[in-house]
Amino acid sequence: MSLLHWSYVAMLAFCLAGTLPLVPAFRLRVLRQPTRLLLTILLAGTPFLVWDLYATGAGHWTFDAAQTLTWRVAGLPLEEIGFFVVIPLVSVLTYEAVRAMSARDRVPADDRREEAP
Repeated sequence: MSLLHWSYVAMLAFCLAGTLPLVPAFRLRVLRQPTRLLLTILLAGTPFLVWDLYATGAGHWTFDAAQTLTWRVAGLPLEEIGFFVVIPLVSVLTYEAVRAMSARDRVPADDRREEAP
């Protein structure tokens, strides 16, 4: 296998590498609730996985064998299945980090009254 075969895996790894540091940086508790996180990933990813299975089975699109690994599950590259886990995960991490920053930036109501003219 060439380096090009690993391009999809590299993209998924890049997404994880960019968002996993948000957990300690913002003290996110997302990973401490594995059941809730797994349920979120399943609910977000499953409809798209089913859609993907249908579309590839019907020939609406394909995956470039030169850019994916050789392993397949139900005709889908293993990385495509990983996509439906990684993308919901990084979406939740990003959302929670933005939420944590928003909460941090809010000014308490008492402070706002003092600043008003």
